[in-house]
Amino acid sequence: MEFFEPETMDWRGTAIRFAFATILPFLIGLERFLRRKPIDFRPFVIISVGSCGLVMASIEMLHAINDTNSTIDPTRVIEGVITGIGFLGAGAMFREGNFIQGAGSAASIWVAGAIGLTCGMGEIWLALTMSAIVLALLIASAPFTSKWDPDHKDH
Repeated sequence: MEFFEPETMDWRGTAIRFAFATILPFLIGLERFLRRKPIDFRPFVIISVGSCGLVMASIEMLHAINDTNSTIDPTRVIEGVITGIGFLGAGAMFREGNFIQGAGSAASIWVAGAIGLTCGMGEIWLALTMSAIVLALLIASAPFTSKWDPDHKDH
């Protein structure tokens, strides 16, 4: 049945896109979780998988409608996802004195959505690159930002 299978993508390609949309943000979320940051790893994966699915659905819809007058624009899906995730990330931030707590997690959750969108487009190489850069930054910056961690003794 056409309702239960991809029309333009194959199952293998779909599975690969969802697998990377799951694994890569999980690693970023796990780093946040292990450092006891405001957002654990689950929202990273959920947002990324949802973003990936939305892009794949818009690609499928674009190819399924063979109307040259159609105004389906997958970039509008991307725009909506990125905007929505911005609101979610804002909820992870709060002010503590002169310091904004949770900004790193908010930015990380935003990039998890971008990773999902990128995986949905089939650009796994780009998602891998974004993930590596973000993970490297989060890990390398830990010694400089750990004094604001919730379990830090001087906090």
